[in-house]
Amino acid sequence: MQAGRRYTFFQTANWTRKYILLFLIWDTIPVSLYFFFGIEWVVIPWQPLSLIGIAVAFYLGFKNNSSYDRLWEARKIWGGIVNASRSFTVMARDFINNDEAVQQLSNDQLMEIRKKIVHRHVAWLHALAIEMRKVKKWEHDNRKEKRLRKMLGVEYSETQFDRVRNMLSEADFDYVMSKGNRSSHLLSVQSKDLMQLRRKGIIEHFRHLQMQEMITEFYTLQGKSERIKNFPFPRQYATVNYFFAVIFILLLPFGMLDIFIEKGTQFWLWMSIPFSVIASWVFWMMEMIGEYSENPFEGLYNDVPITNIATGIEIDIRQMLDEEDLPDPVVPLGKMELLI
Repeated sequence: MQAGRRYTFFQTANWTRKYILLFLIWDTIPVSLYFFFGIEWVVIPWQPLSLIGIAVAFYLGFKNNSSYDRLWEARKIWGGIVNASRSFTVMARDFINNDEAVQQLSNDQLMEIRKKIVHRHVAWLHALAIEMRKVKKWEHDNRKEKRLRKMLGVEYSETQFDRVRNMLSEADFDYVMSKGNRSSHLLSVQSKDLMQLRRKGIIEHFRHLQMQEMITEFYTLQGKSERIKNFPFPRQYATVNYFFAVIFILLLPFGMLDIFIEKGTQFWLWMSIPFSVIASWVFWMMEMIGEYSENPFEGLYNDVPITNIATGIEIDIRQMLDEEDLPDPVVPLGKMELLI
């Protein structure tokens, strides 16, 4: 996520520099054919082309609205994780006590249990964030984007899970690493541990039910996050939108000639090139913004900063237990001020 006021014009143009160059080359061809070789059939009437442009604009609007909905839903899901994590930590801190304990524990022992529960939840947060970074076939994964992920430290690998090792016991870590969905099994271990505390009376029955409801809520939020990650924006819409935009951009310079020839001078004839480039760039930028917003967990420029959110939650909830050995907050990285 870009954490500054906005991208600069240079950053935006640099992101699409390859396409701007292609537009410039392509949009020069019909003008050159008309001016140097007198080929008049390259001039396409503007009216039918404008109808195509209107249709493409509507379709681009639909795709961008749908992509924004996916992006905003992802942010709401992780906002729900923030709130639920705070509630769960307060419960772990206050509900774990000797009120109905079969065997009384010291304050230090109770605090160790509380920390174990909260630290396991921190491990779940980071494990879920790591799993959301695993690149799917339909997501962007060219050489430039791989370099960016590596630079930001969000490139998916098994070694990324080492960051949760110090939050878990060796037995818990080995257990979850033997599973496919690590975050899901962390919640499973959490639920099992809470039941054992319930049987020992360290958590009272009704309070245990409340904490178990929070585990269910975490499963729900994780499932919603996985739904966005594992089900792409419908390919039929993405495909048709892409082809329509390309067709319009290919035809655009031929229609621009029809408009600028009417000016009657060579100056205006050649001015059709920059106007064609600008119009093509606007339509293509709308296509790219929608395409890069539809997958909000890729670890790229415009994603939901789940690593930052997970780290922020960790700091917040561990402070509730008066811990001091806390991680540093995630800060924007690079000239583009990206939060991960």
